[in-house]
Amino acid sequence: MSFSFFKPSRPKTPPEVTKAIKDSLNALDTKTVAEVKALEKAMEEVEKNFVTMRCMLSGDGEVEPNVEQVSQLALEISKEDVISLVVHKLPILGWEARKDLVHCWSILLKQQVDSKYCCVEYIEKNLELLDFLVVCYDNKEIALNCGNMLRECIKFPSLAQYILNSASFVLFFKFVELPNFDVASDAFSTFKDILTKHASLVAEYLTGHYDEFFDLYEKLLTSSNYVTRRQSLKLLSDFLLEAPNVQIMKRYILEVRYLKIMMTLLRDSSKNIQISAFHIFKVFVANPNKPREIKIILAKNHEKLLELLNSLSGKGAEDEQFEEEKELIIKEIEKVSRLQSLKS
Repeated sequence: MSFSFFKPSRPKTPPEVTKAIKDSLNALDTKTVAEVKALEKAMEEVEKNFVTMRCMLSGDGEVEPNVEQVSQLALEISKEDVISLVVHKLPILGWEARKDLVHCWSILLKQQVDSKYCCVEYIEKNLELLDFLVVCYDNKEIALNCGNMLRECIKFPSLAQYILNSASFVLFFKFVELPNFDVASDAFSTFKDILTKHASLVAEYLTGHYDEFFDLYEKLLTSSNYVTRRQSLKLLSDFLLEAPNVQIMKRYILEVRYLKIMMTLLRDSSKNIQISAFHIFKVFVANPNKPREIKIILAKNHEKLLELLNSLSGKGAEDEQFEEEKELIIKEIEKVSRLQSLKS
């Protein structure tokens, strides 16, 4: 008869992995967090369980993940409220645990069980989790993890729509200018995804919140921070020129205040900003239905504008098209400046 003192442990099932994660996260209560040794032990348990979850979801480098187990784990994690638990425990998790969680989060959201995204459906029923993740940009220790998790959520229209229409969306106008460069850049990446991933949703949002949104956006375009000005100008061009936003664009280019902002940005010390500003400025000028107020501004400033435009050149492969567009805009400004009706 042979004996083995070291029996290999039986692989855990998805319900067992889910229970282990839930129990270890619940162990991170107020009392445990206050005691150093107890906290260390509890954190070790969480990290161990997250590694198990990661291996079950994406394999261990040698063995591929079992598709059925992956689906079952996603279902169990949704059913047992583990999604809510991991989000709310994020601020006290260690670096390794957060890294594994972000990796698993992406896989879990994409899992379909009976043609339904069970984890996404869970978040749809617990939308405050999205608000929690947004507010976490104020905590630089976990901001980048939360940013990654938010961008995964934004891939799904229902979750993106909630963020767009939530009170927490306006916080992005603050977060993109935070003093910590990495956090501000990450917040801008999320902000950009919200405004570009689902064009029809964004068009609907901008139609209903036009004044509020562009009042806040104006502050980004006129920021003293070069990176903020450059990124926000490029993003404005990206979403304003999208086909579903054509009515928003038509409204935007009727407003003198926004023309003046673009004229100011054309004088920016940065060539990149000048060129980005030109691509929006040209739409104001090329508009066949320019209001009288817009024409008056262009006519009064035509000499300075022509001088600016003549000194502006494109970049690399874009040179030829840029020069053609610039020539058309110069001709239109010259034409407007000669209009007798504006001189009365």
